[in-house]
Amino acid sequence: MDSTRRGTILLGLALVLLGGLALAGRLLNIDLLSLGWPIFVLAPGIVLFAAGVAIGGKGGLGLAVPGGIISMVGVVLTFQSATGMWGTWAYAWALVAPGGVGVAFVLYGLLTGQRDVARGGLPILLTGIGLFIGFGLFFEGVLHLSGANGLAEPLLAAALVALGVVVILFGLLRRPPMRPPYSTDTTR
Repeated sequence: MDSTRRGTILLGLALVLLGGLALAGRLLNIDLLSLGWPIFVLAPGIVLFAAGVAIGGKGGLGLAVPGGIISMVGVVLTFQSATGMWGTWAYAWALVAPGGVGVAFVLYGLLTGQRDVARGGLPILLTGIGLFIGFGLFFEGVLHLSGANGLAEPLLAAALVALGVVVILFGLLRRPPMRPPYSTDTTR
């Protein structure tokens, strides 16, 4: 079975599973929204990403990237829903894009054994994290967007640590530049 067909079948199965769970919740009178409504954003993103990995190749990466973006929206919404810090959208967008794109490239490359794709995603991820930290420091440190709840500054410090980890990974995975072989031809 070719990879496109396999991916289509996998995506269809995932949709049937999600629909079945929704119907079961309705029939059993379970309020799925009480479990955390951001899961309805996060789950489709994860399904898209998984379908992309199952397909593989360029087509798979084409599904994995929107899956990474949608998943990152779900992660941000989960955090905001849990903390009530909705104003963080002023700078959290950087985690969604370009951050979600970078995460998708890195994870897809690692899961499919394509180190060049993973390496290509690191600068994109670094850009997203850097924008998040830069705008976050401005909005929280200067404008005090989140008020006096005190969560924003430790989170930005954690993001700074994450940026450092990513920079280290980038340095470890980076290949040295290719140098042309030396010529022994002395007639030039």
